[in-house]
Amino acid sequence: MKKRILITGAAGFLGSHLCDRFIKEGFSVMAMDNLITGDLKNIEHLFHLKDFEFYHHDVSKFIHVPGNLDYILHFASPASPIDYLKIPIQTLKVGSLGTHNCLGLAKDKKARILVASTSEVYGDPNVHPQNEDYWGNVNPVGPRGVYDEAKRFQEAITMAYHTFHNVETRIIRIFNSYGPRMRLNDGRALPAFIGQALRGEDLTVFGDGSQTRSFCYVDDLIEGIYRLLFSDYASPVNIGNPDEISLKEFAEEVLKLTNSDVKIKYRPLPVDDPKQRRPDITRAKELLGWEPKVSRSEGLKITYDYFKSLPQEELYKQPKEFMSK
Repeated sequence: MKKRILITGAAGFLGSHLCDRFIKEGFSVMAMDNLITGDLKNIEHLFHLKDFEFYHHDVSKFIHVPGNLDYILHFASPASPIDYLKIPIQTLKVGSLGTHNCLGLAKDKKARILVASTSEVYGDPNVHPQNEDYWGNVNPVGPRGVYDEAKRFQEAITMAYHTFHNVETRIIRIFNSYGPRMRLNDGRALPAFIGQALRGEDLTVFGDGSQTRSFCYVDDLIEGIYRLLFSDYASPVNIGNPDEISLKEFAEEVLKLTNSDVKIKYRPLPVDDPKQRRPDITRAKELLGWEPKVSRSEGLKITYDYFKSLPQEELYKQPKEFMSK
């Protein structure tokens, strides 16, 4: 009998790639998404498969899954500032109630669960690079607090279910990732830069551009997630690319890649925007034998070609409007 896995946030950027990977590995995949930020276009190529099923459901509400269940990947959450600043309540709810529901399901089904945390639990870090033993520097009442604290609570309740209920849990801390199926209008640096270049607009860099990020190509990230799920390690593990670059330098790379003659324009730095972001991946190397393989130049070229292939209307598509509940 095939192993059965539930993937929440399945119609999103990472969730859809996870669906592809686990179908390829021979799993029966249950995909779940409320489509508030996800898009069915990301997974419609799987609908004809007998081992794939989709449920339109909000995991912040009770989750019912008939039959056996072996694994859960909890990836449901807004992940970009443009989203979670517009729907702060729903962001908090999916990180708290949604995670609680997924953990309860894992307990009931005796399934192993991996929850997707983020480098944002480190906030604007005082330690560089960031390792898993660092507790972070987060402003709980700042605009980013709705996402940062939702993820910190998510880690806490996951570990509580592990220690108190003996649920098999895994926690991944994802650093900046990119690749095909990202939304051009989701507000993150890479799709924003490429989208602006394709539209012939100046590239927007916040602050003086000296703040750093570390970008991990999606295929590398999915491999890290896969290995962590089947590991025997319950504490958080960083998965990301330690190749650090300033946002000003990154914008210049995009201009060169796109052969664009637009310029870089600078705007005020958002509140609590992290000044540095680089993962210490020692734990992932030692425990999982994992490290990124795809260079930024290679990954950027693939991602740029993907964005260029999109219909013209996608370039000018406005971000979704949400109703927060």
